Amino acid sequence: MHKIGLVGCGFMGGMHGEVYGVLPGVQLALTVDKRIEAAINVAAQHDAKSSLCFDDILADSSIEVVDICLPTHLHADYSIRALESGKHVFCEKPMALTVREAQRMAEAARTADRYLMIGHCIRFWQEYELLKKLHAEGRLGALKSLNLTRYGAYPSWCSDGWLGDETLSRGAALDMHIHDTDFALYLLGEPNEIRSNCTLDARGPSHIFTTMTFGEAIVQLEGGWNLPSSAPFKMSFRAIFERGAAIFDGGPLTIYEEGREPFTPEVAKMPAKGVGGNISDLGGYYFELDYFYRRLTAGLPLEVVTPESSAHSLEMCLREIAIGKAALLPGVTA
Repeated sequence: MHKIGLVGCGFMGGMHGEVYGVLPGVQLALTVDKRIEAAINVAAQHDAKSSLCFDDILADSSIEVVDICLPTHLHADYSIRALESGKHVFCEKPMALTVREAQRMAEAARTADRYLMIGHCIRFWQEYELLKKLHAEGRLGALKSLNLTRYGAYPSWCSDGWLGDETLSRGAALDMHIHDTDFALYLLGEPNEIRSNCTLDARGPSHIFTTMTFGEAIVQLEGGWNLPSSAPFKMSFRAIFERGAAIFDGGPLTIYEEGREPFTPEVAKMPAKGVGGNISDLGGYYFELDYFYRRLTAGLPLEVVTPESSAHSLEMCLREIAIGKAALLPGVTA
């Protein structure tokens, strides 16, 4: 049984708390948040203790893993402190605010010989996993183009409005869009070319459009949170192959193959219970944490998501932002 210390009990901490309520082999032992009522609320669902102090997690020798669901600018410091204290770490995405911070996190994990995994949940979202499998098998031929989309209203539920401060979050382009940047790299490797444009507002890069080329495949990525508050959240993809297509656009994933009837594969749904935010399905959150703890239990290295791949996705997304800003602001170079 792995005992968990959870730091950060907002929307994402609540999601992870729900996962720990149904994930076998784990026990949420202690929750920490600067808002004690938030820590108590998550802890009460697990018969766990709660605290205002992160050091209480570090000092508890029975706690094996620290789950970090804090604002992005705190990821590096808290992860490194946990790793240096001998804990394994699961940290939410994006890995950090800067590539240097991400590299320090990866180095701390290597030095401590501890697991460090970043929560790139889209790699575990079943529709996206099926796309990855479809591409690897080559059943529909070569991938010609891929559109990855993720947008909605500004996530006003974030504590103290931290996501609206570009110095703490790097805006929607990093916090939201990095999901699709990361998946494109996971699916196709290193791009040959990148072009980006973005919309800037008081919260930073609030909407971004990026085109990447991977050999003959063209990938268009769009993400942002500058829609009206009444607008729905949307995540979707459209993959066009030589002999078919896979489309996930507000409904179930449907696969279209030349000469056959459209096919909708079965995908398990795991409803989330009232944690707010823009996702009602535990989906990838469950499967990423399940993967992390199964690898930890078996003593097997992380493969689907590594600190190095997460740092690379961060580097690529920051590069997109720099290119997008350079296109808008005279005198700024990418």
